Amino acid sequence: MHPVLLQIGSVRIYSYGVFVAAGFLAALWIAGREIVRRGGDLEKFYDMGFWVVLSAVAGARMFHVLVYWRDYAAAPSEIFKLWNGGLVFYGGFLAAVAACLVFLRRNRIPFLPVADASAIGIPLGLAFGRLGCTMAGCCFGKPTALPWAVTFTDPMSLAPLHVPLHPTQIYESAAGFAICGFLYATRDRFRTPGMRFWTMLILYGAARGFLEIFRDDPRGFLGPFSESQVVSAVLIVYAAASIVVTRAKAESRPGGGNR
Repeated sequence: MHPVLLQIGSVRIYSYGVFVAAGFLAALWIAGREIVRRGGDLEKFYDMGFWVVLSAVAGARMFHVLVYWRDYAAAPSEIFKLWNGGLVFYGGFLAAVAACLVFLRRNRIPFLPVADASAIGIPLGLAFGRLGCTMAGCCFGKPTALPWAVTFTDPMSLAPLHVPLHPTQIYESAAGFAICGFLYATRDRFRTPGMRFWTMLILYGAARGFLEIFRDDPRGFLGPFSESQVVSAVLIVYAAASIVVTRAKAESRPGGGNR
């Protein structure tokens, strides 16, 4: 693949950064459209989006550095080289949710409607980001003889060179596009606040937990499970419990069972 998208003299434009930036823009754009469709304040949403993006990048990097601290302790300057990959989605997601909660509470805006609108944009942004991973060679897969294997040859790639590998980055990108498409196509069916957000967490968590099986970058956070598989399991349980509790409350209201 091509870690460097363009080089002008000594200035390099890295593919990873370009696709991650495109992912953030795409996520904000489609979520903003949903905010407007639901009668929300688009200006406030974009104000929040600025802080969410900054928090997401910082959280994604911090999570990665904490998990691989032994590597970075020997070379601290590497922490700031974001163009080499090393943004953990779940770290960015959790930091973004925290920033979102703070902003919305200060502005007295309910969280779940905004989370539901963002649920369409999050997997879309991730899908673009994983294309950046494909170009950089990070998040690479295990060796395979499958006909759709990818082989990295660029010396700057982060993946092992000249070895056919599972295209795990493309697997996850495809999952992100599919989840975004499903949630967009069914957006009018999620009428209860929070349902679309929790559904997104379950769908992505299940996809991520499964696709981690094919990855071959450093693994093993809790026994045989990666940090992303552990977080996926926690978020799936949280989302499923939230759906059950919300439905139970709806059923307990007068006339709830007749809906």
